[in-house]
Amino acid sequence: MRIAVTYENGKIFQHFGHTEQFKLYEVENNKILSSQIVNTNGAGHGALAGFLKNANADVLICGGIGGGAVMAMNQANIKVYAGNIGNADEAVQKFVSGTLAQNTEATCNHHDHEHGEGHSCGHNCGEH
Repeated sequence: MRIAVTYENGKIFQHFGHTEQFKLYEVENNKILSSQIVNTNGAGHGALAGFLKNANADVLICGGIGGGAVMAMNQANIKVYAGNIGNADEAVQKFVSGTLAQNTEATCNHHDHEHGEGHSCGHNCGEH
């Protein structure tokens, strides 16, 4: 199984459509075998589902994510665990142990805000 996490400086990056890196984890028999950080090379909102599909991701762990991106992940057969914050490695460890809650709903609504300060996501953004 391959798990992708929106990634920045060891933490889960909070805006899926603007993530510049994913940390990819290889998991087998409930153990993390390896991980690597990959750059998105500027792929934005629409291209990230294809990027993750090409990376053979089975699961996405992220912070905020919009409805269109959730639908794209579903079409790519990638399970979404949205609304997460904190350390990326710890989130994957929770997933592996079965304690990471699955939120498949959009946690960001781009019709309600402009990108940047003062937006209203359904999660605790922290810093973007």
